[in-house]
Amino acid sequence: MFSQFLRHACLACTLLLLPFGAGAALKLDAPIPVGPQVKVGKLPNGLTYYIQKNARPERKLDLRLVVKAGSILEDEDQQGLAHFVEHMAFNGSTNFKKHELVDYLQSIGVKFGADLNAYTSFDETVYILPIPLDRPENIGKAFQVLEDWAHGLSFDEDVIDKERGIVLEELRLGKGAGDRIGKQIWPKIYNGSRYAERLPIGKEEVLRNFKPETLKRFYRDWYRPDLMAVVAVGDIDPKAIEKLIKAHFSKLSNPKPARPRVYAEIPRREETEAVVVTDKEAGGNSILVRYPVQPVREPDTVRGYREQLVEGLFTGMLGARLQELSQLAEPPFLRGGSALGKLTPFYKSFNTSAVIGPGGAPKAIDALVRENERARRYGFGQAELDRARKNMLRSFEQLYNEREKTDSGAYVAEYLRNFLQQEPIPGIAAEYRYATEMLPAVTLDEMNAYARRTIPANSGKLVIYTGIERADSPPPQGAALLAALAAAERAEVAPHEEKVLGSQLMAQPPKAGSIVEEREDKALGLTYLTFSNGVKAILKPTDFRNDQVMMSAARFGGQSLYGDADILNARYANAIVASMGLQDYSPLDLSKVLAGKAAAVTMGLAGYNEVLGASSGATDIETMLQLLWLRFDAVRRDEDLFKSFIGKQVEAARNRLGQPSARFGDTVVATLYNNHPRAPRPLLPEEFGQISLDRSIAIYRERFSSAKDLTFVMVGSFDVNKVKPLLATWLGSLPTPAIPTEWRDVGLRPVKGVVKRAVYSGTEPKSTISLTFTGEAAFSELEQMRLQALVEVLNIRIIEVLREQLSLIYGGNAGGQLGRIPYGHYSLSVTLPTGPENVDKVLKATFDEFERLKREGPLAGDLAKVKQNWIQNHRKALRENGYWLGRIQSALLDGTDPKAILTHEERVNALTAGEVQEAARRYLNTENYVQVVLYPEKKAEAVQAAN
Repeated sequence: MFSQFLRHACLACTLLLLPFGAGAALKLDAPIPVGPQVKVGKLPNGLTYYIQKNARPERKLDLRLVVKAGSILEDEDQQGLAHFVEHMAFNGSTNFKKHELVDYLQSIGVKFGADLNAYTSFDETVYILPIPLDRPENIGKAFQVLEDWAHGLSFDEDVIDKERGIVLEELRLGKGAGDRIGKQIWPKIYNGSRYAERLPIGKEEVLRNFKPETLKRFYRDWYRPDLMAVVAVGDIDPKAIEKLIKAHFSKLSNPKPARPRVYAEIPRREETEAVVVTDKEAGGNSILVRYPVQPVREPDTVRGYREQLVEGLFTGMLGARLQELSQLAEPPFLRGGSALGKLTPFYKSFNTSAVIGPGGAPKAIDALVRENERARRYGFGQAELDRARKNMLRSFEQLYNEREKTDSGAYVAEYLRNFLQQEPIPGIAAEYRYATEMLPAVTLDEMNAYARRTIPANSGKLVIYTGIERADSPPPQGAALLAALAAAERAEVAPHEEKVLGSQLMAQPPKAGSIVEEREDKALGLTYLTFSNGVKAILKPTDFRNDQVMMSAARFGGQSLYGDADILNARYANAIVASMGLQDYSPLDLSKVLAGKAAAVTMGLAGYNEVLGASSGATDIETMLQLLWLRFDAVRRDEDLFKSFIGKQVEAARNRLGQPSARFGDTVVATLYNNHPRAPRPLLPEEFGQISLDRSIAIYRERFSSAKDLTFVMVGSFDVNKVKPLLATWLGSLPTPAIPTEWRDVGLRPVKGVVKRAVYSGTEPKSTISLTFTGEAAFSELEQMRLQALVEVLNIRIIEVLREQLSLIYGGNAGGQLGRIPYGHYSLSVTLPTGPENVDKVLKATFDEFERLKREGPLAGDLAKVKQNWIQNHRKALRENGYWLGRIQSALLDGTDPKAILTHEERVNALTAGEVQEAARRYLNTENYVQVVLYPEKKAEAVQAAN
């Protein structure tokens, strides 16, 4: 439970806020109770329900219907039909005809795909339904939707046949190197278990040919109350919700006789085996060593919870050691990890894995296994344990501090795991008590004993190599992999050497500046400060979170100030400097010094501006400001880390060359910008050799050795009067020598006219269409809203016409934006994956829709859906620190009025269909666009033969 808790940050809060030291001592054999924050109940028919009142976001209810039935339960003639049933849930039911459900939900602001969704896995199917509560009738309708999903799907035969095309397009989307490799390694990974035979997407021949009765049989057998749960978390009255659950679900009955719900077993591997699988379109080379699987048992006692705390410490310490290896000048792997991991919800194993670099698989295996053996034989050091403990306690502290301000979705995810995997749900107050009382008592001897029994020795294992098929570089043979593994296991290893580091970032603060001007904007709750060095700050304290502070700053300049000959050094300057750490600390050293702190800073040198981002917990603001100050003053030069960074970039660039999607994306950019040297494209492997360490550092220093013309925006949980002295010390003392802070027009412009290109890449029958419309446009917030409304209407029409009516695609999307730098311009793009045989049909239908929008404007219902969704999202965003930070920062850069945030709903409601129609006429200019289509290689061969 604890590892899930840290990864997903979704532990429930509790109403019991007694001081932790005031209660009785923890009893390790005591059961873990269900926390008082959630009502868990069960109907007589076996349906389980979870109800929690939670006011974040306000006026919102998060609902889930969870079914303990997935692809693992499919009969031979049903492979893929668990997932197909999920699709049918949106295609007609007792109370909602086809399209009525999605249409209704969109009308109340629930966006299909982004909000309304579902997924099918091996062992479960989950339906996701977030409901706004601004209309009282929404709750009743929402529960009617859940009930219909549970036992009222229509399964009309004509609808089933139309949905086949959509599901087959989804299957097509999944084809490629990953799918081909997976089909060879899954039987090995699952040790011959049924899991390898029941992938959720299913089999194409079944999807094309199944009879409707076969689909209905799955629904009858497995959609039953004893396998279902309803989860309801939100700004609601729990008693009223419980009545609704009973009213809608008590009538459900279980089939008689009911088929037994059996979970597939995974046999334990006793023999060691190596598997090598390559593909010319693979995205990289990797190695996995999977040790014997073992059943998972979620903790049901405090002792079991303590064991998971120990596992978390172990994972963090071992991960830090492997990260250190990846930072060598010639690292044995690009990224590596070793940990206990879940293969399914009920099986786990110890795994060690790595993304392989130029050193190859044997070198990576040797490094991974040796490091594991080092930990198994000699354990860890006290300093390592102390750091891991500090980090873990700070994570618990942050979650506890936010116990009343956690989003409902986080709690929902936890209750899903309780129902599906039996993960305990005691609430964050209980878990915080467990952590604060038990973590300090974990000893080094205990940790080292845990490492000895957790890292397997002398056991059967599976070694899997997956990689790129290259004529000039044959893959390793299985025998060589096993030999490298055996040699590493026998090798002598010495204890880990711990580097002695300081305990603080800076010995003393700089000479403080002073605040020379201060004013308030009471309407927005802002405080404006000017410091003695000319740097400015805008402060917005909020109560949205209790332990979150966010900061940003931006100014003009960026890469535009450097010529074409320097563009690569400028583009990678900030990443290179960040890869080397600060002052005397490497990045890994820095993480050790900052153990127990929640603070981070990033710097970016973008095309026409420079951007700084920072974040911290409420008690770590000074640490964040110290890091920020050092980013201006303490650049670190490290040739080994530079070499490591460049080596990883070269390998990543080499690995992407064979991927059809990479070739397609490169062609889109090259065509759009006519191969301009400043076009935003990924580099080729050989181009990284042109990057100079010293020139990159020099460019970084030229831009970030001065804070001239920077205004820092700070939003979050802080007191203005308490934070002002800190800001005067750290922001007010930043150096501000004169540097240019205006952007330069580098002449980057999209091509004019209609330009069409075809790309032939990939062996699967897959195509992707890219359409990009560009041109000049006057920038304003109102015009940006009009363009965005056009984009959202297009997205509705893409799904409605191309997917639902014509069954030509599974999904597609449009996007667009206005910009004012280096000139007033717009860009509107549409991406549509489909089959090669359907490209012309998709293009015709898409352009027909463009013309209809220009001729008739958007349907009134479509525009209403867009507006309602925007209003719902805006209301939620007004309680988010990141939203305020972004809006204030963009207002500074764009020269707009930040008070526009207060009139957003008014402007949305005033938007008319005529304005969107005019936007379609302006921005969907069919005399000026770029069209690029990806076709598989087979078509290229056919074209060559025809010529």
